[in-house]
Amino acid sequence: MLAFSNSPPPPDETIKHKRGNESYSALVWRRLKRSWTGMSGLVLVILLLLMAIFAEFVAPLDPKATDTGFAPPQVISFHDKGGNLVFQPRVYALVETSDLDPVTFQPIVGPDYDNPRLLGLFVKGDPYYLFGLIPGDRHLFGTTDGGPVHFLGTDKFGRDVLSRAIYGSRISLMIALTVVAIVTIVGTTVGMISGYFGGATDAWIQRFVEVVLAFPQLPLYLALTSLIPVTAPTNVFLAFVIVVMSALGWAQMSREVRGKTLALARIEYVRAAMAVGATDRRIILQHIFPNVMSHVIVAVTLAIPSVVLLESFLGFLGFAVKPPLISWGLMLQDTSTYSVIGSYPWILSPVAFVLVTVFAFNALGDGLRDAIDPY
Repeated sequence: MLAFSNSPPPPDETIKHKRGNESYSALVWRRLKRSWTGMSGLVLVILLLLMAIFAEFVAPLDPKATDTGFAPPQVISFHDKGGNLVFQPRVYALVETSDLDPVTFQPIVGPDYDNPRLLGLFVKGDPYYLFGLIPGDRHLFGTTDGGPVHFLGTDKFGRDVLSRAIYGSRISLMIALTVVAIVTIVGTTVGMISGYFGGATDAWIQRFVEVVLAFPQLPLYLALTSLIPVTAPTNVFLAFVIVVMSALGWAQMSREVRGKTLALARIEYVRAAMAVGATDRRIILQHIFPNVMSHVIVAVTLAIPSVVLLESFLGFLGFAVKPPLISWGLMLQDTSTYSVIGSYPWILSPVAFVLVTVFAFNALGDGLRDAIDPY
């Protein structure tokens, strides 16, 4: 006789059974969690997006407020005037002392130990409107008395570099995400149509793609952006920059998607769908598009850093956004002379934001690539 038991299966079989019913997205997430580079990139990307969305709250000061020009960064201290260790961090403003420099005979600038500025979280400061609608005056960090503090110094007009870099992330990331979204939609659509239909359709589309890829992009960027008059509104100039970047960036994406589509169009389940009379639209959307998305997702995460670098470079040359908008590339215009960099190196701080952004999206893209296709 056969004996039946109600005891649960061994642990290994339970795990195997659960993983057997695991969805593809859950499988990708489990693989991504094993990659420390991918998870670190994901955390940094989330923090960057939150910083850009809530820039008014995160920035300690109004980016347009002026103070002493080219003021050096203020160092956070845990010591009082007598050198005793204290628990609440503070900064000491730099003031002119009564001592003179023996060479230049200029007053020596030193910290004002008599008037420390205590630091804290969720402090009151400059008023703002979150998302342009919600009034507020709380900031993530700053001085408890609401006074100015410059962790990364100030620029030539006395504006806080850190606050401007935080606000600049909004424009730089918005340009990158918008351009990549347009490039992804256009490139994926054109690539799937070209690879699926083939024949004369594929030949004509690929000749046009080759023409777009043949353009020297940098001279064309500079030529097209110079067509906009200086007096044009900033929104018009920004939209034109996005359109130009998108128009020159979709071709490479379409070439990659076309290659994936050519391989997928010859797989058995696609041929079976053709045999039973499925429409081209259904085959593309139901069978090819889901299998192409894994490659597109990885390509998107790797394309965003390229657009961020391109915007920073064009902004440095003066062909990106215009004031009063703020972007990392626009801030780097202050570094155009070596004498300024040598005397005031803290104005290079936006470079650190660009590097962190590039690392974050590249690390996330690398982790997703391994998670989506581990072989």
